[in-house]
Amino acid sequence: MLIGIAGAAVASIVILIVLFKLMWRVAEPNEALIISGSKHRAEGVGEGLGFRVVTGRGTLVTPGVQVVRKLSLDLNEADLDVECVTSQGIPVHVKGVVIFKVGDDTVSIANAARRFLDQQAMMGHRVHNVFAGHLRSIVGGLTVEDMIRDRERLTGETRAASGTEMEKLGLIIDSLQIQEILDPTGYIQNLAAPHAARVMRDARIAQAEADRQATEAEQEAFARKAEATRNSGIQQAGYQAEMETATARAMQAGPLAQAAARQEVVVQETKVAELEAHRKEQQLQADVRKPADARAYETRTKADADRDARISAAQAQAKETELKAGAEANRVKIAALAEAEATKARGLASAEATRATGQAEAASAEAKGLAAAEAARALGLAEAEAIKARAAALAENQEAVVAQQLAENWPEIVRAGAEAFGNVEHMVLLNGAEGMGEMFAKALTMGGTGLGLARQLLGTMNGAASGAGAELPAQPGAERPRVQSVPVQDA
Repeated sequence: MLIGIAGAAVASIVILIVLFKLMWRVAEPNEALIISGSKHRAEGVGEGLGFRVVTGRGTLVTPGVQVVRKLSLDLNEADLDVECVTSQGIPVHVKGVVIFKVGDDTVSIANAARRFLDQQAMMGHRVHNVFAGHLRSIVGGLTVEDMIRDRERLTGETRAASGTEMEKLGLIIDSLQIQEILDPTGYIQNLAAPHAARVMRDARIAQAEADRQATEAEQEAFARKAEATRNSGIQQAGYQAEMETATARAMQAGPLAQAAARQEVVVQETKVAELEAHRKEQQLQADVRKPADARAYETRTKADADRDARISAAQAQAKETELKAGAEANRVKIAALAEAEATKARGLASAEATRATGQAEAASAEAKGLAAAEAARALGLAEAEAIKARAAALAENQEAVVAQQLAENWPEIVRAGAEAFGNVEHMVLLNGAEGMGEMFAKALTMGGTGLGLARQLLGTMNGAASGAGAELPAQPGAERPRVQSVPVQDA
């Protein structure tokens, strides 16, 4: 009996434990339990929703009557990749990230549960759409420079504009970061180009300045090193010289002492030698010099006498030579004067002969000139007389003179008339020789070359007749116009 009662009690306890386990639900710290199926009212949500929200604690659930589902309260991340257009009309590509979660309060959990309880994977997409719309609207009112220089403004305005809608969704924004602003047109790169150029310029200047300073420092270091090396070498050389001097002095101490002793000996020997030399000099004065001076005086006296004798002989010889030279010069002078007189006489004779010849030739040339002048004068007078006679004849019988001139120049007239037919290759005459004569006569009389020649002859004769009355005075040597007579030839 007791055993049965105890077994029933144990079984009841086990059943109660199992039932409790089945009915008891505990919410984890990062989740909320949404219990539906009972008429519970969530605070701040309203009445009649029919679900209860449990966070951070346990609660009893009636199996088969109530349904328990979990809503994650973990952080979620939504990547933003939005194409926008700025107020300048420049397209930009904005990339960012939104970190969000379901709010911890009951209202936010209830709102999120109603929208995302079975679609928690779509939270990121919905949040992206919310932020994309607001981000496009805000970027449309900004310039590229504003977006680059004041990203906090872009982030704050976007977060403020999206906050209300996120609250309606039961979500809160933990973080919004604009990661990158891309510019497909290169506008941002062009904006950065001047600054980059300045930075590059400053960098090159700084590098050049650093190189210059480094070079100067290196050169100064090299100079100091060289100076130190030089000073060290000089000091070493000085020390070495001092050492060598000391060594040399030490080595020469013995020879110097010997030399000093030897010097004293030499001084004493020199004094002895000087005394000996003085003694010998005195001996030589007595034994050699005085006898030698006597012999030298004798020799010098004899030499002077010989010299004087030679000088006297040379002077006599020079006087004799001078007298001979004077006699020879007088003889040559007399001969030269005689030859000069002869040459002068011959020159005078030749000049007289040349002058006589020139006078004769001049007289002959003068005679010839006078004869030629008289001949020319006579010819001119004859021609003048002929012109005067012709002019008189022309005045008395002009036709006869013209006929004579035509007769004299008839060959030329005929030749000139024939030139009119010189370029004619073929000529047909209908009436034979008579037609040829008529044609030739027409060529002469109708202003042709022949008539022109005849008129020229007539004009020449008229001019000669009119000028014949004024006779020019004849001058010696002057030429008068000549008239060439042409013999009359038969045509």
